[in-house]
Amino acid sequence: MSDIRAVLTDIEGTTSSIDFVKDVLFPYARQHLPAFVETHADDLEVQHWLHEAAKEAGWVEAKRSEVIDLLIRWIDEDRKATPLKALQGMIWREGYASKAYVSHMYPDVAGRLKAWHDQGLKLYVYSSGSVPAQKLMFGHSESGDLTPLFSGYFDTQTGHKRETESYRRIAEAIGLPPSQVLFLSDIKEELDAARTAGMRTTQLVRPPQPLTDAGHPAVADFDAIVP
Repeated sequence: MSDIRAVLTDIEGTTSSIDFVKDVLFPYARQHLPAFVETHADDLEVQHWLHEAAKEAGWVEAKRSEVIDLLIRWIDEDRKATPLKALQGMIWREGYASKAYVSHMYPDVAGRLKAWHDQGLKLYVYSSGSVPAQKLMFGHSESGDLTPLFSGYFDTQTGHKRETESYRRIAEAIGLPPSQVLFLSDIKEELDAARTAGMRTTQLVRPPQPLTDAGHPAVADFDAIVP
């Protein structure tokens, strides 16, 4: 893959454990969301995302309590809604700042990202979590602050991760032909969309999951990837 000039990586199940997001971040956001919204009701950014949540639900008008209940339901459904992801990111920022947790990072990730960065590869993130949440994840990781390694971040405002057009937009945004971008993910449908857009792909299959043929090169960790 010597023609690869950029690596675009997913987060959950790829650089970080799904369990950390599911068992730590989601419950924290769910627990703190009502109080956060009430105490930040005058914040223009919070107001914007509450309005966007109501709009996505098809509501012309809604009480704040109704929108809070909607957001809680979306958390329980693991809905990939941009307003929810934005608000979760704001809540998680307070959790990181208070040192309630640090983000999980697979032990092979930091060293390999640094090696690729030192080789001159451009590194990018594409996750359903908001861009601020992505920066928090890599900025407060068990491996330290990894944000200086990345050249950019993309979330669902670019497009959904199973849609081919999203990957075309990312390639255009970073200024490279899709064929020079390697996309890493644990999800077959995301990899399929990226490959259809012209990107190279590698699937992360983290132990104890067995390596299976999903139609993409599959590896158990970052050390097995050679861009």
